[in-house]
Amino acid sequence: MTERATEQVTERQVAVDVLVRVDEGAYANLLLPARLRASDLDARACAFATDLVYGTLREQRRIDALWLQHSHRPADHLDARTRAAVRLGTYQLLHGVASHAAVGETVEVAPERARGFVNAVLRAVAAAGPPWPEPDDLATELSYPDWIVDRLSAELGADDAHAALRTMNTAPSVALRPSASCTTVEELDRELRAHGVDVEAGHLVPHALLVRGAGDLARLPAVAEGRATPQDEASQAIIDLVGAEPGARVADLAAGPGGKATGLAERVGSDGVVFAGESNPRRLQLVVRAADRLGLAAAIAPVLADGRSPPIAPGSCDAVLVDAPCTGLGVLRRRPEARWRIDESQIEPLSALQRDLLVGGASAVRRGGRLVYSVCTLTAEETLGVAAWVSEHLTDFVPLPRPEAPWRPAGHGALLLPQDAGTDGMFVARWERVR
Repeated sequence: MTERATEQVTERQVAVDVLVRVDEGAYANLLLPARLRASDLDARACAFATDLVYGTLREQRRIDALWLQHSHRPADHLDARTRAAVRLGTYQLLHGVASHAAVGETVEVAPERARGFVNAVLRAVAAAGPPWPEPDDLATELSYPDWIVDRLSAELGADDAHAALRTMNTAPSVALRPSASCTTVEELDRELRAHGVDVEAGHLVPHALLVRGAGDLARLPAVAEGRATPQDEASQAIIDLVGAEPGARVADLAAGPGGKATGLAERVGSDGVVFAGESNPRRLQLVVRAADRLGLAAAIAPVLADGRSPPIAPGSCDAVLVDAPCTGLGVLRRRPEARWRIDESQIEPLSALQRDLLVGGASAVRRGGRLVYSVCTLTAEETLGVAAWVSEHLTDFVPLPRPEAPWRPAGHGALLLPQDAGTDGMFVARWERVR
């Protein structure tokens, strides 16, 4: 059998394979694209497989609540592949896939010994709707852990929190950042359209391009050849808010995988430098690869270092960005399994790390320079709380004006909820060193 023959798979086979691996600890946003590239699926089939994986992961709690009504076996008593098949079939039924396909074709990718069970459960689910009974509680309806719904409702207000959570149950937009060193927004727009890609201007960042029908972004010539970088508009906005000028010395203290560091390098140009600090060697290698792809290696100095004590001369940087590790509650559309892995107990140690990184970053800022803090999360402790701590304890710094709408004023910084501009959720705060 040829190597090509081994890659002949169906969308549901790929989906179940990926769901099993994610159940074991893999990341869907990394595993699925690689699995699709290795398959013989066409663009339409790849899009369907992507929806199956991401949708099943996002709606896992609601899905389980439905199929478990028709099963004598609890979810944790099933092997991973059988559990993935039942969830996958239930997701399809909930979203209008014809029952003969949602049931029959999903049963075919279930373990042979479990096909009778999967068939019986999915047929019972199919017979119960539509419409299917709605869950009794909001967290199950929205398909999040209780603590996320409860905490965000208390901190953001119920209406804003529920709107954010509902938005993060939808597929995210795909945004590209044009590489200013080798193209323009207009040139990239024309190139993408010539390849049959639907393009529109960004909603938050005017130089961003939103694309549909682009397929595998890594294979898109503009991306592969360094004329564009996939990056959510909220992250592109953070690059703008750093305010890096040509020739500036800038530090990005948690730079992996390199999206913001390369964006900053495009701003400072060949006469400037971006110190790209990263404590994880694998993530630092991603920064190096991103810089090479974009032709920015000369402007980026990759440094394997702990951002809490960066090896940068005190007072030597015009700007320091601390895009800190966080709970990631603003990016759950792109990392759907993260909602089932994050634990509320992680918030306190993460906020302590965020404060320590800001102290380390502050030491490198020159007088008149900027310290910028960003996190892709929504908890008050990691956003308002950390920014308030900086303003109170780093007395050589004063807060800078917040960005305007659709950013929302939030303490000493600004918050962007997913529903505000169709982006990831993001918080930013900026300070100037005055002495």
